[in-house]
Amino acid sequence: MNRTYFNLRTTSAILHDACAVLIAWVFAFAIRFNFTIPPEHLSSMWLSILWILPLQVCLFMGFGLYKGIWRFASTLDLTRIIWVVLAGALVVPALLFMFSTPYVVPRTVLVLYPIFLVLIMGGSRFAYRIVKEHDIYGSHTLQGEPVIIMGAGAAAIALVKELSRTKHWRVVALLDDNKAKHNREILGVKVMGDLADLEQIYQAYNVKQVIIAMPSATHQKRRTALDLANKLGLEALTVPAIAELISGKINISQIRKVDVEDLLGRDVVELDTTGLMHLIEHQSVMVSGAGGSIGSELCRQILKYNPAILVCFDISEYALYNLEQELDLFKSGIKLIYLTGDVKNSNRVKKLLNYYQPSIVFHAAAYKHVPLMENGNVWEALSNNAVGTYTLAQACKDFNVAKFVLISTDKAVNPTNVMGASKRLGEMICQGLQEKELIDSKGTRFIVVRFGNVLGSSGSVIPKFKEQIAYGGPITITHPDITRYFMSIPEASQLVMQAGLMGLGGEIFVLDMGEPVKIAALASDMIRLSGLQLEDIKIEYVGLRPGEKLYEELLADDEHTMPTPHDKLRIALARPVDEAWVLKLLEWIRQSEDATEMIIKNELKFWVGEYMPQQPLNIEQFEEVKPQQNSLH
Repeated sequence: MNRTYFNLRTTSAILHDACAVLIAWVFAFAIRFNFTIPPEHLSSMWLSILWILPLQVCLFMGFGLYKGIWRFASTLDLTRIIWVVLAGALVVPALLFMFSTPYVVPRTVLVLYPIFLVLIMGGSRFAYRIVKEHDIYGSHTLQGEPVIIMGAGAAAIALVKELSRTKHWRVVALLDDNKAKHNREILGVKVMGDLADLEQIYQAYNVKQVIIAMPSATHQKRRTALDLANKLGLEALTVPAIAELISGKINISQIRKVDVEDLLGRDVVELDTTGLMHLIEHQSVMVSGAGGSIGSELCRQILKYNPAILVCFDISEYALYNLEQELDLFKSGIKLIYLTGDVKNSNRVKKLLNYYQPSIVFHAAAYKHVPLMENGNVWEALSNNAVGTYTLAQACKDFNVAKFVLISTDKAVNPTNVMGASKRLGEMICQGLQEKELIDSKGTRFIVVRFGNVLGSSGSVIPKFKEQIAYGGPITITHPDITRYFMSIPEASQLVMQAGLMGLGGEIFVLDMGEPVKIAALASDMIRLSGLQLEDIKIEYVGLRPGEKLYEELLADDEHTMPTPHDKLRIALARPVDEAWVLKLLEWIRQSEDATEMIIKNELKFWVGEYMPQQPLNIEQFEEVKPQQNSLH
């Protein structure tokens, strides 16, 4: 027997339940005979309890009744009590029937006894919990900061329950737009009206803070709730989003201030989990650029679908080390491989593909910072983003990798910078390598996924603005009218996987990025969310950086889209290229290594017809060095 049964608390609980058995048995007899038990039945009562009592205690132990703690008694404990009492209610009559006893137990007693036993055992446990919680937390209706919870769903209910255990908070009202819930109570707290009724209610309770507990609501509804709180000068807190609530339980430590990511957040992505499981489960999967923002999130998402092997490939040792420290905590049993290397190194890439035989490769390795690639690193951008893509893609084709998924960008659309043009070349390389008709399943299907900025990625404006606000400003913005599309890293990664599942080869998938966000408005929101006023932090406009657009596009001027079965994915109908064009491109990049950056930019316009650099091109110089015409131009 487990030694825990012999500690003081367990012994006390066993003695309590033994007394409960005795009381329930005696009380059942008393009720049966209207509290006047005849002598012959009184004798039967005492003789029978001599073996019923140890039998019941053994059943209690066998059903694990003493694993729980009374202070945290719940419906699970009550369920255990009901089952063990029901078992006793069946065993006792069976034993009385099987063995001839010198006494008779009335059938009414056999019915009443288990009812009384459940009431005594269950009631005492819950009474103990109520007394202990009152001693520890006090009455939540009398102390703590008053707070209103916006929302009355499952998250709000769990939150009310958690907050009732702390002296720091006192929930005075719930608000929800579901009118069916109005004037009802949840754990003693009344649903007083719609979200819009906040203005009429908060003053009555001297509320200074509200908690937005609607993680499954649409982004627009959560934004509405936040705007209502801000308008009244209330501090708005929130609970984690659905994607973060892995355990499904909300506790006080998870309440936090509303962040800018909450304002830019989007609705939950619906994934074909069955299809993704079929694509990834028990397969070997490789991610290049695995240490980056998108690459690392892809690794996290892929692990959910139980691959046999996940190969994490990155040129940065430090990024791989950080990823290893995180992913190894999962203890999932999946074979995780961390490998350093350059996607431009053909021998290294081929060895890896030959050894690990991945069925799908996600290519996220790229140079992505526009100003850095615009001056001083032009050829390196072309080499890494175009030649690197070709090297890995061609190797995948040589080793019959089923699918190759390229992570592209909205900056590849009508690019005004070298980085965007280099990513557009990567897209065209994948299209050029795609066999138009795959005879069998061994051919590689090349798929491109194009999307905009992701929240919290390295080099994005949000971490930069947070740092500038922390230093007291100013916030630097390139232009008052500049806009960008934003998407969360998990959403982008999930849609990349979904596109990889749906792709048949040669498509450019365009993600639904929602509405563009004005960067100046974003900065203002971040200032307010920091608890400051707009006059506290100065905003300075410093002018567009080299190669930077005023706004981003998801489609080029000559592109159209087709819908897909997924409402957040469309297919761009881009102009095609062939493999001969790809080989000529690679030769040009190789020969351009020693050329000046002005010449490279001039010639780049030949390969990416929609490339419109901000600096005017020298047409005469371009004519002198122009490469041989090809089938595309």
